[in-house]
Amino acid sequence: MATEMKNPIYLEENCQCHPRKIVVLTLLQGRLVRTIRFENPKYLGDPINAVRIFNNKGIDEMVLLEIDGAKQSKRNVSDIIKIATEAFFPLSFGGGIQTMTDVHQVFQMGFEKVILNSALHENSLLAGQVAAEYGSQAVVAAMEVFSTLWRGKRVSYASGKQRTRHAPKDWARRCEDYGCGELIVNSIERDGCMEGYDLEILHEISQAVSIPVIPLGGAGSVEHLRAGLSAGASAVAAGSMFVLHGPRRAVLITYPEDPLEPLHK
Repeated sequence: MATEMKNPIYLEENCQCHPRKIVVLTLLQGRLVRTIRFENPKYLGDPINAVRIFNNKGIDEMVLLEIDGAKQSKRNVSDIIKIATEAFFPLSFGGGIQTMTDVHQVFQMGFEKVILNSALHENSLLAGQVAAEYGSQAVVAAMEVFSTLWRGKRVSYASGKQRTRHAPKDWARRCEDYGCGELIVNSIERDGCMEGYDLEILHEISQAVSIPVIPLGGAGSVEHLRAGLSAGASAVAAGSMFVLHGPRRAVLITYPEDPLEPLHK
C-alpha cells in the first residue's frame, strides 16, 4: 500500500477545526438532479448556477457525482470543466472512473480528489495507483449500503444495480487497505428521504477503520449532521438538505451558517 501523505485538512481527529459539511450534487447527463432511494431522478436545474450560488454560501467542500458515469462512453469534459472553474471551494468528482487515464483527466480539470466506487470492485489496484501518484488523501472510496432480509446490511455498486455479499465494515477495511484516504458511506434506503443517517452502520464502520468516514444519505437538518458526528463521522455530507426545502421539496439552495461543534472519533 502506498505511503500516506498527511494533510491537516483531512486529519480532523487531531485538530480543533470544525468538521466539514460537504455538499453533494448529483449529475445525470450533465444536469443537476436529486433521487430518492437511487430512483426517479428529479431535474433541479443547471449545476453551474448551483455552484455559483454555493460560492456565496461559504461552503466547506463539494462532491460532484455522475450517477450515469458507468454508462457514458465518453465523459463530457467541457461541461465538467465549466463547473470546476466556477467553484471557489475544494471539489471532488466521482462517476465512471475506471483507469488512471480517467484519474489524470479529473485532476487536470481542477478537482482535488477522485471518488471510486465500481472501480474498487472491478480493479482493486486503481486506488493504490492513485495514492502512489497523488497521495491517499486524494482518493476517496464510495460505499453503497443496502439491507437484506437475512444477512443484514451489504454493499452494492453501480448505483445499487450490482449487489455483493460484502459486509460494510469488512469492505471498509478493504478500501483502506487498497489505499483510500477517505470513505463515503451512502445509504440507499435513506437517499433523499431527509430523515437522518443510518447511525448504526456509521458507528460500526467508523470503529473498523482509521481513515475518515463520511455519511451520505438521509440528512435533513443540522441535528442530523450533529448526530452523524456523534456516531463517529469525521465529516458529514448531504445532497437534498442543501438544495430542497419543505414538504413539496421545492428547489432552494441553502447551507447552514453556524459551524458544527468540533467532535472527535
